[in-house]
Amino acid sequence: MRAFIAVTVLGLCAIAPADADPEEPYLSAAFVEGRYDDAAKAAAATPTADTHAFAARALLAKAMCGDGQPPADLLSKARAHAEASLSLDPHHIEGRLQLAIARSLIARPLGTRASLDAGHGGAIRDLTRSVLADDPVNAYAHGMMAVWHIEVIRRGGRIGAAIMGADIDTARNHYREAVAAKPDDASIHWQYARALAALNPKRFKADITTALDAARDTTHETALEATMAKRADTLARLMAAGDNRVTKTAAADDML
Repeated sequence: MRAFIAVTVLGLCAIAPADADPEEPYLSAAFVEGRYDDAAKAAAATPTADTHAFAARALLAKAMCGDGQPPADLLSKARAHAEASLSLDPHHIEGRLQLAIARSLIARPLGTRASLDAGHGGAIRDLTRSVLADDPVNAYAHGMMAVWHIEVIRRGGRIGAAIMGADIDTARNHYREAVAAKPDDASIHWQYARALAALNPKRFKADITTALDAARDTTHETALEATMAKRADTLARLMAAGDNRVTKTAAADDML
């Protein structure tokens, strides 16, 4: 889940590889290779809104590449970096997006009531919507909103979805927008497929299969994308085995 905006801060150029994506000029070699602690440390050495947001991004990539629910202290550090970014620039796009991601991972193991009491669902939605208001073609914000709608339906049921304004058609539309903007990003396809599989692998088999095939067909330019593609392959094999209960549990618990 990546979205780093192009800005011209000379202090950050030292952490960018020579062949960095021009749309993501601060995508460090450490991040690409999966050395997320090194990437976060190097970025945070020069504290700006941009570097704090990048540090959050690196730590959240580490969180998403681990097994099961990420450690609470790792998510807390990532959230702190995202909030530090926004304390320096309240309108920072990447800072808002990474804070939404951090809160979504923090909320994942919580019960519905605990998540509501902490305000995670509304905050994730509002942060991501604010990113799209400023950057309507932000692939990762669209991907986040697609998953948000599905997760609200899964956790809150029909009543919760009605209260929060979540529905599958809107999730599909956000996924299509994300793919249109970045079709070759494995994380976008994987997260959408996992969310649908956790909701109902039988009902959404066609959507899940299409997304998983797309994830496995990507070029895997970073360690994060390679990990997501590998997990897509694992989920695809579970889907093929046909045990919907096992598939749903594995997807919901992120045991892939």
